Amino acid sequence: MLGAFGVGGPSVDTVLSSPNTRPGLVLGGQVNLTGGSHDVEIDHITVGLVTRVEQDGAEEGDALVEFHRVGVASSLVLREGQQLSLPFQLMMPWETPVTDLYGQHLHGMTMGLRTEVAVRGAVDKGDLDPVYVHPLPVQERVLDAFGRLGFQFKAADLERGHIAGVHQTLPFYQEIEYYSAPQYAHGVNEVELTFVANEHGVDIVLEFDKRGGLFAGGHDSFGRYHAAHADADNLDWATQVDTWIRQALDGYQNLHAGHGYTPPVQGYGQPGYGHAAYGHPGGHYQQEHHQERHGGPGMGAVAAGVVGGAALGFAGGMVADEVFDAFGDDESGDEEG
Repeated sequence: MLGAFGVGGPSVDTVLSSPNTRPGLVLGGQVNLTGGSHDVEIDHITVGLVTRVEQDGAEEGDALVEFHRVGVASSLVLREGQQLSLPFQLMMPWETPVTDLYGQHLHGMTMGLRTEVAVRGAVDKGDLDPVYVHPLPVQERVLDAFGRLGFQFKAADLERGHIAGVHQTLPFYQEIEYYSAPQYAHGVNEVELTFVANEHGVDIVLEFDKRGGLFAGGHDSFGRYHAAHADADNLDWATQVDTWIRQALDGYQNLHAGHGYTPPVQGYGQPGYGHAAYGHPGGHYQQEHHQERHGGPGMGAVAAGVVGGAALGFAGGMVADEVFDAFGDDESGDEEG
């Protein structure tokens, strides 16, 4: 009976080769098991990526969501006192949200690797380890450009749903929110930035919270662009982002003035590099609510530290806190090791 409640059962400790990674890379490590006071049968061992996602509708707040998992082992017997190490590799989905930039944790983001050991006839064992996801080169250049243009980081979170017109595999998307830079403040209050990456490149979605006039309220306008991974070092990104923002705002104004504005092709002489898409609130984000809950990357940028963060406009909004502070009590009660 005590064994059924986990007394004298095995312990689990997952060790990552490195907790730092990027979308599209392999996260590796090993699950270390130590047998308890009696033999146990283990049905399966899995590792999965978990994060917090904002909930909408009736269940407002946020929820812990597992969005990717792989099996480590199945159908094995762990003897009394036996020590066992099981290696694993987990491919990070391309759409994995960014949690860290230039050595600083992006406030509002949490990411962890949860280990589940299903012990037959007893309470399952688990472990939770922090994972720090750094941006892809294109994402890093765009974030850097926002900081250099004077935007100030406000917050970041994950929204449940899908973005209309963008191929998306995860049930949520990341929003990185900025206060407007001074040169755009006459027309924009805030900007929300979303990345949706795949093996070929990155879709960059901008949502502008527009400042209302004397007799009219504010409206949202949107821009959507695409950049290939190979473009990361081929463009002046501050100029490119400035062009996106100004054309998106000019396009919105022309649409409402009845000029029939057609979004231009972006890209500094690179046909097909990107395009803008303009719309109204509700026409851009297609919410699809679900009832179901669910070493390092070789980046010299990590060493840039606080100086890099300040240059990106993150100095006031990023904290180097422990990722598990944000998970709360969701993982308590069944973790050992």
